Amino acid sequence: MNKVLIIGAGGVGSVVAHKCAMVPEVFGEITLASRTLSKCDAIAAEVLARTGRTIATAKVDADNAEETAALIRQTGAKLLINVALPYQDLNLMDACLLAGCDYMDTANYEPLDVAKFEYSWQWAYQEKFKNAGLTALLGSGFDPGVTNVYTAWALKHHFDEIHTLDIIDVNGGNHGKAFATNFNPEINIREVTAECRHWENGEFVETAPMSRHQEFVCPDGVGTYEIYRMYHEELESLVKHIPTIKRAQFWMSFSPNYLKHLEVLQNVGMTRIDPVVYNGVEIVPLQFLKAVLPNPGDLGQTTKGKTCIGNIITGVKDGKAKAIYIYNICDHEECFAEVGSQAISYTTGVPAMIGAKQILEQLWKTPGVWNIEQLDPDLFMADLNVHGLPWQVVELTAEQAAVLKVI
Repeated sequence: MNKVLIIGAGGVGSVVAHKCAMVPEVFGEITLASRTLSKCDAIAAEVLARTGRTIATAKVDADNAEETAALIRQTGAKLLINVALPYQDLNLMDACLLAGCDYMDTANYEPLDVAKFEYSWQWAYQEKFKNAGLTALLGSGFDPGVTNVYTAWALKHHFDEIHTLDIIDVNGGNHGKAFATNFNPEINIREVTAECRHWENGEFVETAPMSRHQEFVCPDGVGTYEIYRMYHEELESLVKHIPTIKRAQFWMSFSPNYLKHLEVLQNVGMTRIDPVVYNGVEIVPLQFLKAVLPNPGDLGQTTKGKTCIGNIITGVKDGKAKAIYIYNICDHEECFAEVGSQAISYTTGVPAMIGAKQILEQLWKTPGVWNIEQLDPDLFMADLNVHGLPWQVVELTAEQAAVLKVI
């Protein structure tokens, strides 16, 4: 019986717990742990009500590798699913090495004191995991995650060479709040306010945050949205592992209301990640802001609309130019009806379960540290259709590609 340990009891952790519980033939004993036991217990009660399965809960400090390793041994977990904060990735990887447990996450490591999104720290664990005979799967969310698998699948089935890649993440949902982020506010705001980088002719080119934007028409009636170019970590691994890519960009939609609030918060210093002294106590403004903003895990109750996330890819096949668009559309209200979460948590949590499934079924059980595009994409793609994130792929003519502007 496969035993797994899920670390993190936020919105994504809740989805992962639900979705793992729905696949009992793969996920046997499930333990959900976080620093706050009451959050785990609340999720476990929801999982029992929705699926009829009982999952165990535990309290753990994910910053403490020895404590986490002890919990891994206690539960007998063969895989640790990390849906905690990116700052904790390395400590959790250390815990897995100490306890002899496979590892996976949905986002790359990020230092606490600087907004620096890169894989170098985790790639440095390659030999440690390989020598231990353990697998570490990096970035099995949606972006990164599914967008990487889309790219690998496209290269396997549609292209001899990929030349351009545009990842477009549109959230057409409306939660009815004056200002809220759809996932952890601290991580979301650090991402959005960081310098933009995109890949062009063999190097990353840096530009000001949110300085390039354009209109994008989503398929299937989702709507028309303004998308902004920003840096996202999957670009780093994709251009490393698919060296024919000449240009790679990441785009995300933002409403004028979101940008207005963010500008004000930046101007008054509330997005700072360095500590300030208030009444003799050091506080980090962004962490304080996180504490007063709505909890993303609670947004599912009010969010309506759809997400549309996908890749526009161009390249050559049999010597001829080719372009495709591969995408998923996800409905916020349908996600809430199924697992009690909005679509942003759902689109991250489902791929986390699927990545874990690939490891436990020995399909991706290869010692070492791997980004998701380095592994065979076919069964992961099939599982997306089965477990709630069905995808579509359409071929684009040169004229259609030109209309999309990002080509």
